[in-house]
Amino acid sequence: MSEAAVLYAAEGGVATLTMNRPQVLNALDDSLLSGLREALARAKADPAVRAVLLTGAGKGFCAGADLAAGSSRQGPYDVSQSLRERYHPIILAMRQFPKPIVGAVNGAAAGAGMSLALACDIVLAGASASFLQAFTRIGLVPDCGSTWFLPRVVGDVRARALVMLADKIPAADALQYGLVWKVYPDDQLLAEAHAVAARMAQMPTRAYDLIKQSLAVSSGNGLGEQLEVEARLQAEAMATEDHREGVAAFLQKRPAQFKGR
Repeated sequence: MSEAAVLYAAEGGVATLTMNRPQVLNALDDSLLSGLREALARAKADPAVRAVLLTGAGKGFCAGADLAAGSSRQGPYDVSQSLRERYHPIILAMRQFPKPIVGAVNGAAAGAGMSLALACDIVLAGASASFLQAFTRIGLVPDCGSTWFLPRVVGDVRARALVMLADKIPAADALQYGLVWKVYPDDQLLAEAHAVAARMAQMPTRAYDLIKQSLAVSSGNGLGEQLEVEARLQAEAMATEDHREGVAAFLQKRPAQFKGR
């Protein structure tokens, strides 16, 4: 019996999702895509899970769509429908996920694999990691949210250069561009990413959910509209048990013991 395309392990409030097709640098096929959807749904439904860590097995994070699998496809193929049904739900699920997602990019994150990395809340990279908008190398346009993420992350000038020139961006440049939060030596990446995820699993989970909601709409709002979003979500945050615990801990000069509710 073959191993699952996505490995799932939960411990200490952190669910680790490992894309597990290392022989093809975790290229996305039906098994990996369905595995990601199922793993995200499982982590979302489990109240004991308060943070998610996404990484890749072997020497790569994710090489994007599995072109070899696609080339063997028989009959007509509707790429638009495939994106809508197979890829878009994963990107949307990650961005709408009510718990923080930490991405640990080991090796290459190319094409849709780079989009997966950008969909995480906090992106960490190993020193040998690289990022590549590979689409124009095969005559395609960026998808899976790259044309939405990149202008917001790196600005219009860099976004255009990244997607049109399709240059491979090493981790050090990715850090400079703001594509990643921090870069670690390769042999320390997973431990450091686990430490970040474990830290977030001890924080006020509901507040993280509300933060993600506010950031999701900020780029489309004017200042007045965003102030209203903040006011509404702040009222929700103030009604949580974690807020009451945070205030009590501050007044009592002790560490807060958040429960994620």
